[in-house]
Amino acid sequence: MLVTFFRLLSHLPLSLLHALGALVGRLVYRYSAGYRQRLHDNIGRAGYSADLPAAIRESGKNIVELPFIWCAAPARVLATARVENWEAAQAVIDQGRGVIFLTPHLGCFEIIAQVIAARLPLTALYRPPRKDMLKPLIEGARQRHNLILAPANLRGVRTLLKALKAGGAIGLLPDQVPQDGEGVWADFFGKKAYTMTLPAKLHRMTGAPLLLSYAERLPEGGGYVIRFAAFDGDLNDDPRQQARAINAAMERLIAHCPAQYFWSYNRYKTPSGVAPAATTEPDASSL
Repeated sequence: MLVTFFRLLSHLPLSLLHALGALVGRLVYRYSAGYRQRLHDNIGRAGYSADLPAAIRESGKNIVELPFIWCAAPARVLATARVENWEAAQAVIDQGRGVIFLTPHLGCFEIIAQVIAARLPLTALYRPPRKDMLKPLIEGARQRHNLILAPANLRGVRTLLKALKAGGAIGLLPDQVPQDGEGVWADFFGKKAYTMTLPAKLHRMTGAPLLLSYAERLPEGGGYVIRFAAFDGDLNDDPRQQARAINAAMERLIAHCPAQYFWSYNRYKTPSGVAPAATTEPDASSL
């Protein structure tokens, strides 16, 4: 039923889906106290409170556009994407050392993998849904031409490593909260966030460079602008410093369109089995 519903919605114009999404965003903000508080806290901490009204609308668009991104014909989805700075990515790809694309929860992050896969094979890390009923929808929608899914577990990490060693491309969401033992506490907009260490580990194991990417959502259903940039942070031997460098790069990307970051995401949660930040590690900047 859910797959059928999403497929039906995917036939609607993107402009209509975004209009509906803006309405959904306002309704959820009004009636969900927990959602409203987390949105307020996260966007305020980052210094973007002035963007709150737009962020409320954009968060709704992020959800309601999914039927289009996941279920519409690939050619129709890609037709909405204007790519900028691909030469920065191509220059790295041509080196033949593999490439690690880092995409935060910014704008329409779900379209990035399809845009990259239209140009070269991409192996993307994903977290399987907790509810079995969602698996056919999410896995079927994301596994498209040239796009290989690697689950967020040891088997998936091996798949990523194999792709990089073969000179291929992989995609990660570096601001996704990892599981116990797969991250460190590092500052993100001035507060400790449990941050994955996988990007830096894969870089150091393979020499594959990191590339940043995000998809800015255009107004009135006008599509998306996909941008790429080189990662210029310092990935030294300390995992906490590595995590902080990647978080800082994400902060700089978010500054380009702060209203479109997924501020309602529970970025600062403490995963099961992980000691709270205050009782574990010092700030990486003080080391």
